[in-house]
Amino acid sequence: MQARLIFEDGLTFYGTAFTQTQNTVFAELVFNTAMTGYEEIITDPSYRGQMVVMTYPMAGNYGFNASHTESNAACIEALVVKTYVDMPSVATGQTLKNYLDQHQIMGVENMDTRAIVQYLRNFGAKRAVLTAQNTPPNRLIETLKQWSMPVNLAETAGNTQPRVFAANSQPAHYRIAIIDTGAKLNIINMLQQQGCNCTLLPPNIPAAAVLSGNFNGILLANGPGDPHQLPQLVQTIRQLLGKIPVFGICLGHQLLGLALGLEVVKLKFGHHGANHPVKNLLTGKVEITSHNHNYAITLQSVQQCPQVQLTHLNLLDQTVAGIKHRTMPAFSVQYHPEAAPGPADSHYLFAEFVNLMNEWRNSQLGVT
Repeated sequence: MQARLIFEDGLTFYGTAFTQTQNTVFAELVFNTAMTGYEEIITDPSYRGQMVVMTYPMAGNYGFNASHTESNAACIEALVVKTYVDMPSVATGQTLKNYLDQHQIMGVENMDTRAIVQYLRNFGAKRAVLTAQNTPPNRLIETLKQWSMPVNLAETAGNTQPRVFAANSQPAHYRIAIIDTGAKLNIINMLQQQGCNCTLLPPNIPAAAVLSGNFNGILLANGPGDPHQLPQLVQTIRQLLGKIPVFGICLGHQLLGLALGLEVVKLKFGHHGANHPVKNLLTGKVEITSHNHNYAITLQSVQQCPQVQLTHLNLLDQTVAGIKHRTMPAFSVQYHPEAAPGPADSHYLFAEFVNLMNEWRNSQLGVT
């Protein structure tokens, strides 16, 4: 079945739907530059509200293995690729097409993905409509111009009730509260490996309720959407600072920045890929990192805030990739340290979080 990708200005790309799911989707379109990892991308809650076009020309060639997923559901709105290969997974026998159809996600191939990405790079992330129906283009464009990105995506991306994940070895050394704005499973796995019991908490939880839980640290998770749409959570983080160690990842990094009075802006076309070189300014080492975000803390606001130290810098465009507070136990990174494009360049950050919690606990007990 022929599929069309239409932008607000009328620019149209044609392709073929390779899934049985052939609906009409209105969403923001972003591109991802990773050569592999479509299982993780499709199930990453940070992609809620977005269609994804892959720059690598082939997808589906290693099937779909549910053990590689980052959540229990498909999170993207649609998938656009150059060439789809209908190959089952050696481990599970499942194909990418099967998985997308199970979750009613449309997949499209045979589109000029290079031209689409060039358009997005020139003009920024755009709203678009993807359809396999025969609806007239003028009607689709009219609806698209009226469509807007759902608000507060992060409030519905995670668990609405507390959920506990036990450390890999017991007894656990630390208890972590994860503010769940769409936490990826591998982030939880990395903390479990560090001997942490993890409790997922909804983003609307009050600071007093978090502090009463006797946790050793707070992890501000990744998630979708605009951090400015979460003012209550920003205020909660502000109330937690200085009272418990805090580690932010991706959206959590942006939320920490807002809580510290930093400026957060939307990027032209965002960072979505597994090949971003980031320099650790404290060690001088360069890490190959995975990113998935549309917003970033501005470098100028960090430089103008004496309480905040710039710790990591994205070498592709000189955007802020990591910060820490100079006196309070709080730090964050814009990228995903649980990912492994480096292959493990950034895993040390979880150990640093554990060390920070240990130092804080000793300081509270008067241990030197």
